[in-house]
Amino acid sequence: MVMVGCHISIAGSIDRAVDRARDAGCDTFQIFSRNPRGWRARDLDPDVVEAFRAAVRSSGLGPVFDHMPYLPNLASPDDAIYEKSVAALADELRRCALLGIPYIVTHLGHHRGAGIEEGQERVIAAINRAFDETGDTGVTLLLENTAGEKNSVGTRIEDLALIYDGLDDRGEFGICFDTCHAFGAGYDLRTAEGIDAVVAEIDERIGVDSLHLIHLNDSKGDLGSGLDRHEHIGLGSIGEDGFREILRNPQIRRLPLICETPVDARRDDAGNIAKVRELAGY
Repeated sequence: MVMVGCHISIAGSIDRAVDRARDAGCDTFQIFSRNPRGWRARDLDPDVVEAFRAAVRSSGLGPVFDHMPYLPNLASPDDAIYEKSVAALADELRRCALLGIPYIVTHLGHHRGAGIEEGQERVIAAINRAFDETGDTGVTLLLENTAGEKNSVGTRIEDLALIYDGLDDRGEFGICFDTCHAFGAGYDLRTAEGIDAVVAEIDERIGVDSLHLIHLNDSKGDLGSGLDRHEHIGLGSIGEDGFREILRNPQIRRLPLICETPVDARRDDAGNIAKVRELAGY
């Protein structure tokens, strides 16, 4: 069996996400712990925290993943934005510790023209600072690959490896591999050979055990387009045959799979989860 889920809304109260995940047919799920489009986050109400923890325990779903909000930029050359981004990451680590969420996914940001090396150094320093400030939270931070947008950090596997190697305690870190982003960055995931090559490179440069999560998304952009535009599973440029091959790879198949796909007249979250199970042979 594959373990598949999707990103779930926390509208109304964070504990409501668990019932929504169950209703969508999730085995696992991902949330934002707060409004992803703002800097300020409300403190977590202790009653809501306990309700969320209890709901997760009784549901049997998991692991649960949290995603960093959109505004932080850990590679920013702007000191004001950078300091707010470090603080946001530290705060998110504390929130996940309270909620009992074991993993946070983060994008690595954009260097805004300062250069890739400068951006990488800023990311490494930001993450190390956030973990120094929070101490041992028991939360693992997953570095997510990007699609290759202008000035982005973390597009190539070797870029992720450089940042990963610069972190102080690699036991607290891992990788989230996004299929849409990888395809946009030029990694051809439509064949078994292409997928095997990607997994082998991750194993060589970082270690395949560092892979904790797959963001399973099709792509509206072409191979190497640099576009971060997600599409329904099988309806984009990777296609159904590509996802069949992805889901045959034993190193991918063993991992939680989170769909961050559109919700529209063609298909909803439950439909994409069902499609993943179909293509995986279930």
